Amino acid sequence: YYAIEHGHAVISVAVYPNTGAVLNSQDKTTTLYAVANRIHGTLLIGETGDRIIETAASLTVLLIVTGLWMWLPKAGLRAVVPDLRARGRSLFKSLHTSVGTAISLFLLLFVLSGLSWTGIWGGQFVQPWSSFPAEKTWTGVPLSDRTHASMNHAGHQDVAWGMEQVPMPASGSEAGTAGVSGGVTLDTVSAWAGRNGFSGQYRISVPQDESGVFTVMAEVRNEDGVMPWADRTTHLDRLTGNVLADVRYADYAPMAKAMAWGIGLHKGLVGPLNFAFNLLFLLLVIATCVTGIAMWWKRRPSGAGRLAAPPMPRDMPLWKGAVLVALALAMAFPMAGVALLAVVALDVLLLSKVPALKRLLN
Repeated sequence: YYAIEHGHAVISVAVYPNTGAVLNSQDKTTTLYAVANRIHGTLLIGETGDRIIETAASLTVLLIVTGLWMWLPKAGLRAVVPDLRARGRSLFKSLHTSVGTAISLFLLLFVLSGLSWTGIWGGQFVQPWSSFPAEKTWTGVPLSDRTHASMNHAGHQDVAWGMEQVPMPASGSEAGTAGVSGGVTLDTVSAWAGRNGFSGQYRISVPQDESGVFTVMAEVRNEDGVMPWADRTTHLDRLTGNVLADVRYADYAPMAKAMAWGIGLHKGLVGPLNFAFNLLFLLLVIATCVTGIAMWWKRRPSGAGRLAAPPMPRDMPLWKGAVLVALALAMAFPMAGVALLAVVALDVLLLSKVPALKRLLN
């Protein structure tokens, strides 16, 4: 298979290796999977959608942590054992809390791995200090102005997460170790890769300018069929064929290693059991959402035209600690803090000042 970027399209072309005949071609940006992936990441509205997704995910972290803080100390064993003898709202509450508690740690890990892809918490806070230290590790190798993220195509993450912000090496020197001998072409690079540990599905990126390099990649993130510990990115000088860099999972920073696993598990790529677990996990998350809505409906304020939340429970001895935890999380996750400030501002400046809205929501 070959991927060719053409305008806003990325054309995947299947070529028969013996004759070069084109067997099939498809724009990878228009497939159902690609569209679902863009909805999942940006809601199809670009950076604004990314910020909305990040806000929702950040608030999810806040809800999980504060919910556990207020529930676990008084729940004990009941935290994960539903009371199936209960009826009505009590049954929904028991199912909601037990299932929610059981999946909370996994949900937190899923949300955090997803947040690491976002533009602010991931791109500005976590990813920079988790990236591979090219300047310290690639001694004597000239570096390009491009980063590895330049090899991503039309929203497709083709590069390992921990490599995206790392500068690319540059061709045109005698640096590196012996690699491809003779002429350096796509064919000779592919042959070298096959002889040096790359097998099954892997990707070759060709040079984009005079200082560009050939890059051979096999990454769990772009679904090459490798496990997280088998991630590998190798750069070859386009003129000499020398290996300028050969980055593997063992070279990643701890957070980048965690993300290699987190992305694989998040997308269900670490074997069939991972896929089956993700399917079950998704069903449990849906069940938690449905029981939460049912609890609210059964406990909603009485009276026509009322949209307010249910009344605050009388027994909440740990609420002050939960507030402090929420404030700490709001500072750790900026979009959660922005959302909380926006809600407070809306309440103080608008809702409490307009009598009709105040009656409706109280």
